[in-house]
Amino acid sequence: MPREKPSANSRIGAGIFVSGRVQGVGYRFFTERVAARHSILGWSRNLPDGRVELEIEAEEEDARKFIKELEKGPAMARVEEVNVDWKPCAGRFKNFTIRV
Repeated sequence: MPREKPSANSRIGAGIFVSGRVQGVGYRFFTERVAARHSILGWSRNLPDGRVELEIEAEEEDARKFIKELEKGPAMARVEEVNVDWKPCAGRFKNFTIRV
């Protein structure tokens, strides 16, 4: 039996918090590059407590691949934890940006 195409409802959103040595090591720029590879929309920013926060929307499979890469990070980073809060896709983003 042929597989059906994924529906438009396969888009998903997520709020993500990344902790570890993720500031001052190019982590946000890394997220921007990886987001472009996986068609991720949303943003990333540094938090005062040393974590990086992201809000994303994407096809579920792309979002999961993106998060796998976030767990590794760029060479100078040391990712200790990635917390993901899955949520419905609200269609709020047109691109991926770094927020200051």
